[in-house]
Amino acid sequence: MGRNWKATLVALGLIIPLGFYSKFYRGPAFLSLVLPRVGSWKLASGVLSATCALEFLQLWHPPFLEAARSTFLGAVLLGTTFDWTDFPYYFVGSGMGYLWLRLLII
Repeated sequence: MGRNWKATLVALGLIIPLGFYSKFYRGPAFLSLVLPRVGSWKLASGVLSATCALEFLQLWHPPFLEAARSTFLGAVLLGTTFDWTDFPYYFVGSGMGYLWLRLLII
C-alpha cells in the first residue's frame, strides 16, 4: 500500500500557503512524499518533536544562531522568540496532519 501522491501534493498546495498565512510554516514539509514508507504516526510524531525542539531552541542565543535568525529565512525556520502558547498549535497541527495522512492512505 502506498499513499496517493497526487492527493498529497494537492493537500500540500493548500496547507503550506495556509501555514505561511497564519504564522510562517516552520515544520518539515513534504515528509510523506520523501518518506512514503514511514507510517503516519511516526511522521506526525517527528514533526511534533521537531517543532517543539525548534521552539525550545529559541531559548538559546549563540552567535551562529543569532546570525541565522537575522535573515528572513532563518527567522522563519528557526523562530526568534520562545512562546509557550505555540505548543498547543504544534500538537493540534501534528494531530491534524496525522489524520490527514491516514485519509490519504490507499
